[in-house]
Parts: sequence; structure tokens; C-alpha cells
Amino acid sequence: MNHLTRSTQVLFLALTLLTAQAQTTQSPITIQSKPGERWWGGAVSEGDRAPFGLTPYTVDLYADNKSNQAQPLLLSNLGRYVWSEEPFAFTITDKTLTITQPHGAVQQGQAGTTLREAYQFVAKKYFPTTGQLPDTLLFTRPQWNTWIELTYNQNQADVLTYAKGIIDHGYQPGVLMIDDTWQDDYGNWRFHSGRFPDPKGMMDQLHKMGFKVMVWICPFVSADSPAYRALRKRRALLLDNPGGKSQPWATTKTEPALIRWWNGASALLDFTNPTAVSWFNEQLRTLHDTYGVDGFKFDAGDAPYYPATTTAYTSVLPNRQTELFGQFGLTYPLNEYRAMWKMAGQPLAQRLADKGHTWEDLRKLVPQLVAQGLMGYAFTCPDMIGGGDYVSFLDRSSLDQDLVVRSAQCHALMPMMQFSVAPWRILDSQHDAAVQQAVALRQQMTSRIMAAVRQSAKTGEPTVRHMEYEFPDQGFATVTDQFMVGSTLLVAPLTEKGKTSRTVQLPKGTWKADDGSTVVGPAKITVSVPLDRLPHFDLIRKAETTRKVR
Repeated sequence: MNHLTRSTQVLFLALTLLTAQAQTTQSPITIQSKPGERWWGGAVSEGDRAPFGLTPYTVDLYADNKSNQAQPLLLSNLGRYVWSEEPFAFTITDKTLTITQPHGAVQQGQAGTTLREAYQFVAKKYFPTTGQLPDTLLFTRPQWNTWIELTYNQNQADVLTYAKGIIDHGYQPGVLMIDDTWQDDYGNWRFHSGRFPDPKGMMDQLHKMGFKVMVWICPFVSADSPAYRALRKRRALLLDNPGGKSQPWATTKTEPALIRWWNGASALLDFTNPTAVSWFNEQLRTLHDTYGVDGFKFDAGDAPYYPATTTAYTSVLPNRQTELFGQFGLTYPLNEYRAMWKMAGQPLAQRLADKGHTWEDLRKLVPQLVAQGLMGYAFTCPDMIGGGDYVSFLDRSSLDQDLVVRSAQCHALMPMMQFSVAPWRILDSQHDAAVQQAVALRQQMTSRIMAAVRQSAKTGEPTVRHMEYEFPDQGFATVTDQFMVGSTLLVAPLTEKGKTSRTVQLPKGTWKADDGSTVVGPAKITVSVPLDRLPHFDLIRKAETTRKVR
């Protein structure tokens, strides 16, 4: 808060002490909106609909993390906040914010007069940073995931071919993720002996090439497997409860529940059960100790997979199971999560939910990554370059090569950059060169990115920041197609099909563009964006600011 004057700090503390209050009633809580007030928070996957308050918006966070990170938090650009340790539903219109169905005490209050001040207050109070980072290789080099190239045929020969192709085509080795179907079965976390005849030899080769290797993992257990039978006997799986009535785990006689998910129907580990947690940890430790696996891509774990028609070792809300799944990953510094409840401020890599090979989904990356930051998730990844839908890449003739380039550029200055489809396989020389240039820009800016990441770990502030967060009272609340990395680097990717220029809104101050030009803000400018350009601007001189009194 060193950017605030002493008088503003006093006002900030006074407002916090006077207006913070808890409401535990189950009755709706209605907050009257102030003129120009906008809100952020709730579900990351709906961050592209923020800020809320322009049109009616409703979401219920109970038993639903919306396929991505979710946080029982709302923040306004006028310094107001809402927080609960448990899920709630909310509706926002241009006149009111209404909290309904809270499953715990709801805290609301005023913390300063800006989005940043509200965030700083709740982050320090409710999800303080640990000061730690996930494995830094996730940030310092582009990541590589085998999913698009190998899909459901992960195998040793093709994994090595993919890794060799990365280096042969001029890219640096980094984190390599081997995706789903490397294993014998869900719950049998050993390399499939037919597809991976020498997994230790493969791992040794990948390490020698310079890669750290993650493997895909999930809490599901195939019901027709030896692992299921062993876990059933140990009562480590979520139990069936067809009537949904509360019943003590110790006296429950039902079989393990079978949960439908995108790969069929499986049993599910119960993360409230120490036996399940210990067993899962043993499987992952064996992968590390036996084969040299460096880390894990944790998938699934979503709250909807823990419905009321199940019984857990400890009776908790479904969201809590997702939170416990996240806590499990803290043991492994090289990690990645998609589904999350709370756990902000922790050293976990949080990726966006799968995106399609469409311009519409490309445009979601900036607002959703910004939403992650405003919910306390600083170590973020914008999914796979070009999208994670493998069907889109089967027919090369139907691919949009411009989209792949613009996606790579969008990733280039975000905290993490992840490839899956091999650019050299699907792109012509012009487009491949543009992707290589985006990677080169990232290499050039890695120290800047890492400085912002380390600052986030230290302070708890977002790495990727909303323009309104960094520049309050300048009309940026609804600007969702550009972002800040830290406090001085503004990035404005092009995300519109067929366009070769875009409008950039610059705040007060003096800005130096990537093309060498200098602009004094505030200014709205149109910049040329040929295929090989990612517009970005350095704040080289801050403007003197006068804070509005609200």
C-alpha cells in the first residue's frame, strides 16, 4: 500500500473497521449498487462476462466450480467486497447485488475506494500468500503437452518423437506433460507396458534432452480394476447414497459410488479420508522414485463429481472436496490444476479450462486470466495454444493458421505459455516463423515476467492485472482485451479474425511501444498489428495522479 498517501491509508483503515460486517442469516443479503459500480469474482470460466453490473447476471457456486477455479469472493471498483468461507449464490443487476443461499457466514465491507484496495484487503485477510512459487520452469520456458499430437494413444515412441521435434525445430526444452492414457487404467498409475516398454529409459532420455516431465493424473478409479477392489476393501472411495439422506460413514453399508465423467463412469477417491490421501500419495511417490517423474497434471476433482447422493468419510460440502484435492498438490512443486475451490495465494499452477479452436474462445483468454488474478490465483496458464480440442486439428486443411499465431502471441507475455499441437506440423513457413517470433519475444521478456511472478508471490497481488486494478478512475472497468503484467507492462494482443490493426487504450503516463514510438497518455490509439506483431507498451514515466474522493 506504499502507493497510497498517509491520509488515504487512514481512510482505508477506518472504512474497513466501520463497514466490515458478517451476516450468517440464510435470508437474502441485498447490497445497493453505487453509480458506476462494477463487480468481479465468483467463477473464472465466466470471467469473460465481467465486470458484472451492466446486465443481469446470476451464478450459484454451491457444488459447482464451473469447470475451472472458483472463489467465494466479489470485489467492486469502488472498494467494496463480499467474502465467505463457503459457497453462495449471487445475482447482480445495475441496481443491486443480492447474495442468496449462503452456506456459511458472509463478510461484506468497504476497503478503500478502488478495486486494488479491496483486493489487497481481502487477500491479506482471507488468503494470504505463502511467498512460495510452483516450479519456476513452468514460467521460464514454454510448456509442451502431448495431448493434441497423441490424444488417446500416448506411447513411448511418439512421446520421444514429439520431444525430439521440439528441439529439432529450434524450441527450448521445458516442462513436457504426458497426457491421459499413458497409464494402465484410471487408478492403476503405472506406465502401460504395451505402449511404454521402457518408461525409465524414456524418462532418462527426456531428462537428458533437458525436459522435466509431468504426467496426467486424476482421482477417478476404474470400477473393473484391481485398484478399485483394493480401495473398496479399504473403504477409501466415495460411497453411494441413493436417497441423499445424511448418514454416518462408519455405519454406511453401501458400495462405492460410480460417478459419470467425460471418460465414462468410475469410482472416486474421497479426499476427506486419510486412507485415500495416503494411497494416492504412494502412487505418485512411486512414479517419482521408480521412473523419475518430476510432477503431475492434476485433472478432474470438480465439485459436481461429489453430489449429495454420496457419503464421504467426513461430511463436507462438495466444494471442500475440490479444495482438498488442491491441498494434496502442494506436496509437488511441479503441478498444474484446472478445477479449484479457494486455495488462492498457494504455489499451485492454475490453468484455464479447455478452449476450442475458435476466435471466440481466444477472446476469452484475457478476461478469464484477469479473473484468475482478481480471485487470488497468480500463477496462471491460458490452456493450450490454438485450443485444446484435438478434433479441430485432425483435418489440417480446416485449421485457421492466423488463429494459432494470435493465440501464441496472446500466451507470449502471460505467466505461462503452453504448446500442444506441434506448430511445425500444421503451419506454413510464414505462420511458423510468426510463432517462433512470439516465443523469442517471451525469451527476451522472461526476466520481466519472472520479476512480476516473484512480486506476486511476495505480496499476493495478481501477476496479470486488470487495467482497472492498476489504473483506477480512468475508465478501464470495461476494457477486457488488454492487460498488465505487473505494474508497468501493458499487453494488447489482437484477437479478432481478419484484422490487422486494433485500438489500444493507454492510461495516464508516458508509454514506450514495442515499435519504439512514445505516447503520452491518456490516449486511445490505433496500432498496426501485422501477423508477426504483439503490441506491448512499457510505462516509462508515471503521471501525477489525484485520487477521487467518493
